[in-house]
Amino acid sequence: MDVRVGGVRFDALQVGVRVLWEIKTHRFDTYNAFIRRMTIREQVPLLKEERDIAEACGYGFVVGVSTQEHMDALLEQEPTLNIVVTGCKR
Repeated sequence: MDVRVGGVRFDALQVGVRVLWEIKTHRFDTYNAFIRRMTIREQVPLLKEERDIAEACGYGFVVGVSTQEHMDALLEQEPTLNIVVTGCKR
């Protein structure tokens, strides 16, 4: 269930550890190279902003992605993100 913190909507609050989650269920591994680049170019600034807001409010921040390819592409652009491959399917 979504949770609103600092004016931003996050996908989940992990109870007991004060961690906010943003889940990306994109089928990233099926995208062509151009769409992959555009997706990452769009997501990284938003994820950094969400992370900064979460941390300013005393929360950790984790990004959940469906595939290893998506995680690798995000970390290549922003290695400080905390990303977990959830395997969640769309």
